[in-house]
Amino acid sequence: MEMTDRSIAVTGGASGIGRATALLAAREGARVFVGDVNAEAGRAMAEAARADGLAVDFHALELTDPASIADFAAAVHRAAPRLDGLVNAAGWDRIQPFMENAPEMWERVIAINLMGAVRLSRAVLMPMIEANRGKIVNVASDAGRVGSMGETVYAAAKGGVIAFTKSLAREMARYRINVNCVCPGPTDTPLFQVQPEKMQAALIRAIPFRRVAAPEEIGQAILFFLGGRSDYITGQVLSVSGGLTMVG
Repeated sequence: MEMTDRSIAVTGGASGIGRATALLAAREGARVFVGDVNAEAGRAMAEAARADGLAVDFHALELTDPASIADFAAAVHRAAPRLDGLVNAAGWDRIQPFMENAPEMWERVIAINLMGAVRLSRAVLMPMIEANRGKIVNVASDAGRVGSMGETVYAAAKGGVIAFTKSLAREMARYRINVNCVCPGPTDTPLFQVQPEKMQAALIRAIPFRRVAAPEEIGQAILFFLGGRSDYITGQVLSVSGGLTMVG
């Protein structure tokens, strides 16, 4: 199994893309540390995974709170002194015209989607640097590559994640730490499921494959960047969108 004896942390691991990624990594032999703001769902997910013989632990994580991020990193490092991989998969948005956004909403979107990844990456990097190895995979969005109506500040935050990925990759290359980014298109997550049916149908019609992604399909792309087949790849942005956002 590709992830045997590796320790991986996944944020947003209680549902959606984070959950799918955590389970895929665990099935490949990794010890997985799941962080999520939804403690009830996170504990239930970890308990179900352990019942299936998978090594999954849950720790509460509120990405808008720097103290919670520090506590999560400390808990992970007590169990695994060095992470082999970090997946910054947690995200949050509220689809709404920009002129109707409340400033408090902007702050939450940026805190979770951008600064959460920045702060947690910083919190786990030093042991990776000392070991001269590690993989960081940031989950951005195609909204950050091409823009998205009703998601202006979210797109800005995810664009920041892309720039953060590329810049951190340059700094970490000397330590043989790979930093890459996966940009999902529309995906069958809880956020997608609460959107109006008309919006869902319009998105599906716009996708060349005529369907949204399953979370596991995004997780497989993340797993590629966590594994050995991507050892000579860093600073890259991979769109997984069923062809929705083809850019030259």
